[in-house]
Amino acid sequence: MPTLQANGINVNYQIDGADSAPVLMLSNSLGTNLHMWDKQVPALSKRFRVVRYDTRGHGKTDAPTAPFNVATLGQDALALMDALKLTKVRFCGLSMGGMIGMWLARHAPERIEQLVLSNTAAKFGLPDVWNTRIATVRASGMKAITNAVIERWFTKEFREKSPKDVEPITQMLHTTKPEGYAGNCAAIRDVDQRWTIGEIETPTLVIGGKQDPATPFEAAELIAKRIPGAKLVALDAAHLSNIEQPEAYAKALDGFLKG
Repeated sequence: MPTLQANGINVNYQIDGADSAPVLMLSNSLGTNLHMWDKQVPALSKRFRVVRYDTRGHGKTDAPTAPFNVATLGQDALALMDALKLTKVRFCGLSMGGMIGMWLARHAPERIEQLVLSNTAAKFGLPDVWNTRIATVRASGMKAITNAVIERWFTKEFREKSPKDVEPITQMLHTTKPEGYAGNCAAIRDVDQRWTIGEIETPTLVIGGKQDPATPFEAAELIAKRIPGAKLVALDAAHLSNIEQPEAYAKALDGFLKG
């Protein structure tokens, strides 16, 4: 997969689909990488030029130690778009990716044609939770948080029934750079978009997991309520709903995205 310089870092990305197709940009969750979208890309790339990338600090993208925030992550996405000469995209982000999507739709609305906010929140919990997680991964590495994270990402039934689907995601978490993960935890800790998302005018789909303990369905309902005209879809899944319910997820995207 290629890399390029965007906003001062090397960004790893992958493109699937015809060059002439409308562009759909996919943004990963905290602790994963662009391969979290593997189940969606074969179908999506028939209609779209699918551009997915490793968020700063994840996968093969650089993990600078300097502090950063949601604006930095949003500027990374815009710089990648500029480098690839993408004037406008449809943007789908899950969890942290959704956080980035909300920022983009507010600060660069002319670049976002449609927006999908999946298993995300306008504000992610209390600072102490994130500070504890940051301290843990810095002191003990990524495996110290694995069990707790995987339990939030997938329902018990799915973990027991589909270990072959859970294992690659576990490996993504294990191979995420601790400093990159910690930096993104701090960016998530410090963001609060609960009121500013009311400014978003981009057509928006909000996807929530009915069994998601990381970003509860109430968080999806709040986003859908605050963004004018937003559509809300509930899936019977935990946090990584695109992996736990790929068919239902694809149906939701297909019914919303135009291409």
